[in-house]
Amino acid sequence: MDRTASGQRLRLGLVDGDGIGPEVVGSARRVVDEALTAAGAPAAEWVALPMGRRAIDEFGTALPESTLEGLAGTDGWILGPHDNASYPPEQRIAPGGTIRRHFGLHANIRPVRAIPGIRAVAPDIDLVIVRENSEGFYADRNMAVGSGEFCPTPDVALSVGLVTRAACERIAHEAFRLAGTRRGRVTIVHKANVLPLTMGLFRDTCYAVARQYPAIEVDDEHVDATAAHLVRAPGDFDVLVTENLFGDILSDLAAQLGGSLGAAASLNCSATRAMAQAVHGAAPDLAGRNRANPVALHHSAAMLLRWLADRHDDPPVARAADRIDRAVAATFAAGIATADLGGQASTAEFTEQVTARIHFR
Repeated sequence: MDRTASGQRLRLGLVDGDGIGPEVVGSARRVVDEALTAAGAPAAEWVALPMGRRAIDEFGTALPESTLEGLAGTDGWILGPHDNASYPPEQRIAPGGTIRRHFGLHANIRPVRAIPGIRAVAPDIDLVIVRENSEGFYADRNMAVGSGEFCPTPDVALSVGLVTRAACERIAHEAFRLAGTRRGRVTIVHKANVLPLTMGLFRDTCYAVARQYPAIEVDDEHVDATAAHLVRAPGDFDVLVTENLFGDILSDLAAQLGGSLGAAASLNCSATRAMAQAVHGAAPDLAGRNRANPVALHHSAAMLLRWLADRHDDPPVARAADRIDRAVAATFAAGIATADLGGQASTAEFTEQVTARIHFR
């Protein structure tokens, strides 16, 4: 769906998913509604769509075609976590990966910043990992037909990693544009010393794109050295751009350094589509117990609103995103947190506290 003017009502998809998904997605919806109202933006129209175990039970598939069609008719959407490990064997392809591929969501933007009021291993961390989202070593995204993992014999397993110049250029531009809004530094993360063709292509293409951004400082590191550097001095980094699998691993590490993987937000996007998705999983052991931490999806939803506001030049929607981030920070500053972050608030209680603070100036 393509909105052509600011001030129009947003049409947003809502996909609960599995486990704690209904609780955290519901919390994010309430926070977004409150923020849009407080910012003077029109109320959103929500489109609820099925995915996951309940979709299997009703439609025989974790990701019905009607869900993809429904998402195509929205401005953007919030995706809950999936628990595909618990699906029947023939259904275990991750629906989130299928959605990213279907809509060409080539960039996964994962910011990490220490949360004031929450103990962090690295209180000075403030970085963004820009993860190439469409190929690399992830088997569900690197073949036109079939999977990138296969067994020529029962005792031999092979995995194909895909790296193309076009995808490298695309993600490099995302990283350099983002760095221009931050501290102006990009680190290219690769493993070209042992994968000279694939990771060499990634590194060299990113450097070629860097020449179009002379104001941005650029360097590169091997992925293992980056992991060590993150632990030792995370404040050295601004924007990191890297391959799919490397980005997944490094962003989890960075999130934990910043306080908790449970608070890690992300946005999956292309030039025309965006999807808010928390980094954490479905946590089925917490499902229905009112104990899930909704913060990651609050921040992810704010990222989605900011992306939409930038694309459509919609200041009230941008203000709504800012209100969400400020309200979450104010809630933590007041000493209110869920159990995983050392607090005592339930999911519902934390949501109430955030929505109340959305109206604070």
